[in-house]
Amino acid sequence: MALVQSPALCFNAIPSNFRPSSWSNRLSSSSDSRLCSTVKASGLTLTPSTHSSSRFSSSACARPGKVSASVQGSPETDESSLVVCFGEMLIDFVPTINGLALAEAPAFKKAPGGAPANVAVGIARLGGSSAFIGKVGEDEFGYMLADILKQNNVNNEGMRFDPGARTALAFVTLKKNGEREFMFYRNPSADMLLEESELDLDLIKKAKIFHYGSISLITEPCKSAHIAATKVAKDAGVLLSYDPNLRLPLWPSAKSAREGILSIWDTADIIKISEEEIEFLTNGEDPYDDNVVRKLYHKNLKLLLVTEGPDGCRYYTKEFSGKVKGLKVDPVDTTGAGDAFVAGVLSKLAEDLSLLQDEKRLREALSFANVCGAITVTERGAIPALPTREAVMDALLKTVA
Repeated sequence: MALVQSPALCFNAIPSNFRPSSWSNRLSSSSDSRLCSTVKASGLTLTPSTHSSSRFSSSACARPGKVSASVQGSPETDESSLVVCFGEMLIDFVPTINGLALAEAPAFKKAPGGAPANVAVGIARLGGSSAFIGKVGEDEFGYMLADILKQNNVNNEGMRFDPGARTALAFVTLKKNGEREFMFYRNPSADMLLEESELDLDLIKKAKIFHYGSISLITEPCKSAHIAATKVAKDAGVLLSYDPNLRLPLWPSAKSAREGILSIWDTADIIKISEEEIEFLTNGEDPYDDNVVRKLYHKNLKLLLVTEGPDGCRYYTKEFSGKVKGLKVDPVDTTGAGDAFVAGVLSKLAEDLSLLQDEKRLREALSFANVCGAITVTERGAIPALPTREAVMDALLKTVA
């Protein structure tokens, strides 16, 4: 099912002074520093390489922060069902063996990721229409990520490239049950530096649904860009979808994370949260208590979704609520499972928003989304593991048989 094959990057050890911000800060028109595939215990090894491709030359930029059509482009998109995803895109380094501490992992597989980008690819993989808006470094990884979006039929014309900051990296520790812990390298990374003036406002206005997380709220200038983008979408009548995607180590404190996540809560039309996020946002209250969950349901909300991993999900609207069971699988890596679920839900809603008023059809859409998440955890990495519509339908048929 994976459309992106990434070689493992081998690490004998991670040196204490390893910081992406110490790497070369910009590409030259004649050559650049390409990251090599090994890091030895003595330090980070870089292998210089010369590129003849015009996409790496300074003349390739149509304007600062934007690159040529060789890595950017707009596939045939159905604007009537377009989902625009805003936020971070990065490289996840996933260990090849589960259950080891980060420093003990013998090797890592590099996998494209970042929650909003995962959702955009997930929707396209399911046959829907999607676009991504965000910023990456003007570096090897940044161009790779733009290429991956293009290869997966995601409109990436809203991507920007920063010549002075690197693409974000995240090292993922996989427990034996496939659950994860993250170590991020953002000092700062390019996604944090997206400015309001760099937003593709026309693309946002064309959307049927505008989806985002909370990581883009942590620092300026991206926070202001995020708030401006959601206002443009709201004013244009676009449905707003919010997955907080709590990553506590990225916030200055738990208090600032809670306040930041809730600061835009009441503007969203659709919110997806996990059990852990409910407990965090309610200061330790029971996430399985419907009365607790209802406290998070604001007056303008159309749908609140609570994911429960292999146990499925709960749904809440003004008129009805319930639970849809999940699909049991043997998990390998849970990275991207929630994003695959969101992609499944939004792909269905983009086709027909009347699902929000029809409980039977909403439940069918949520069953579809649960299977999207289940399939994703059976492979390492987020984007490489996102399923096609055919794979989801086959799995659904097997559950009925």
